[in-house]
Amino acid sequence: MLFHVRMTVKLPPSMPAEQAARLKADEKELAQSLQRDGTWRHLWRIAGLYANVSVFDVADAQALHDTLMRLPLYPYMEIEVAALCRHPSSIHADDR
Repeated sequence: MLFHVRMTVKLPPSMPAEQAARLKADEKELAQSLQRDGTWRHLWRIAGLYANVSVFDVADAQALHDTLMRLPLYPYMEIEVAALCRHPSSIHADDR
């Protein structure tokens, strides 16, 4: 099942730089692993914001929830989710 997810990160200004850097490095490592295994199909930065829009390919809403909660930056995110379904005019066979 595909989900459109918008994530906006809001780190506290008082967070020590070293802690923020570690969280970001851990987030990058997990995000790249999830991309390699096909769970995180698309990842796009929103220009000018500490935010992204992504497409996740998971079994269901619970699997998405569990995946998002694993993200190191999850406690500092505002997240919006929309379920997606294949458009009948799409020419891409991998749109599920």
